[in-house]
Amino acid sequence: MQQIRSQVTERDGLYELEAGSDVLDSPRYNHDMAPTKVRERTWNKWHITALWVGMSICVPTYTLGGVLTAYFGLSVGEALLAILFANVIVLIPLTLNAFPGTKYGIPFPVLLRSSFGILGSNVPCLIRALVACGWFGIQTMFGGLAIHLFLGSVFEGWKSLGGTGEVIGFMVFWALNLWVVIRGAESIKWLETLSAPLLVAVGIGLLVWAMPNVSMTELLAIPPKRPEGASVVSYFAAGLTAMVGFWATLSLNIPDFSRYAKSQKDQILGQIFGLPLTMFLFAALGVVMTAASVKLVGVTVSDPVTLIGHIQSPVWVAVAMALIIVATLSTNTAANIVSPTNDFQNIAPKVINRTKAVLLTGLVGLVLMGHELLKKLGLIVSDISLETVYSNWLLGYSSLLGPIAGIMVVDYFLIKKQQLDLAGLYRDDVYPAWNWAGFLAFGVPVALTLLSLGSDAFSWFYSYGWFTGSALGGVIYYGLCVMRAQPSAVKTAV
Repeated sequence: MQQIRSQVTERDGLYELEAGSDVLDSPRYNHDMAPTKVRERTWNKWHITALWVGMSICVPTYTLGGVLTAYFGLSVGEALLAILFANVIVLIPLTLNAFPGTKYGIPFPVLLRSSFGILGSNVPCLIRALVACGWFGIQTMFGGLAIHLFLGSVFEGWKSLGGTGEVIGFMVFWALNLWVVIRGAESIKWLETLSAPLLVAVGIGLLVWAMPNVSMTELLAIPPKRPEGASVVSYFAAGLTAMVGFWATLSLNIPDFSRYAKSQKDQILGQIFGLPLTMFLFAALGVVMTAASVKLVGVTVSDPVTLIGHIQSPVWVAVAMALIIVATLSTNTAANIVSPTNDFQNIAPKVINRTKAVLLTGLVGLVLMGHELLKKLGLIVSDISLETVYSNWLLGYSSLLGPIAGIMVVDYFLIKKQQLDLAGLYRDDVYPAWNWAGFLAFGVPVALTLLSLGSDAFSWFYSYGWFTGSALGGVIYYGLCVMRAQPSAVKTAV
């Protein structure tokens, strides 16, 4: 006989829900969004390290150094320092927001129900989902190009397809990504674990190929593209904010992965081992490879897919493209599909299951890349470049997501004192439908960010958007919660 009331048990600091009919029959619950059982939390520190290696080694990371030097006026050395510092900084919200995922086994949208409300959580979820769908489309474009070049190296006639071949590659890679995620978290875990050493090998191979053709002394001596005599501080801070923004999305939805961690120690060490150094080294590799590309292939090439495509040996092109396909797949599935899959389910868990949510993610990503696909098919002509799109996104979306990160940390650690009503997160009778404190704390920094765009005096608020947004959002949320004297401690079991 099914129990009526849900029960929460605790084992070694990990909480587990035995769902009763009060939760199972709730419109806020489905199997995919349910808290993971303790036995399902199988990811150790090396699995989480592999997750970050797999997500970090990708085409956008490779191009970060070029983005900072071309768009943010930094020298090569300054750009690499900004990348390293940013990824050390972003470890803070990543680790803190991972705590409730590990402790309670809950995904990002369910955690947001505490700070934004049972229904209100859908607003920040959909903001996060839209960004992820955009990145999914961008990464799929790179993966599709790799498939096109791979097939061109194997079948000579394939090269004549040109842009049409790239679109076919896009659709094949698109379908492959969706298939992996539909299979579930374990398939992602093993994809990341198996791909991590391969991706490290790719990086070493590219470095060996490039080093004889570049002088690091000359590379580091290249002057920055900013006004002569201008202070480095404002340029460096803007670049630092953009680089923090690169993983600002994951600093929110890291519970989607930490809910599978064996312990808090595993999630902390895995993130420390996997993120900062991998990002720094692969971005540095991108700078070296771009500088060496003139001697290697005769022209400056800023992305590895196109660069390797210039190699004259079809065998090496095929091998390299196969590895890049794996690299892009490991990044895309984890970083850009898992989150919107959970976010879309949160809208109506009884109607939208994981498979439907994955397909919806794929559809939105396809629509967002429609302009670029039509360009490749020759149906429209446009000067808008993919690189410009995502380099502008880095700063813009980090400004919007910063307040959410600050609110989440303050809500869990200061307001709720690390105590959540686990069953209550899946019902309508414990947490409010809409938590207006969360929306005010989110809306004020966003409004100030938008207003600062039209003011030279306050342009710094936008330039440092993630830092200003997260700090202000957290402070406002704390103040509002204290003023209304909402009870901060709720029961951990019902």
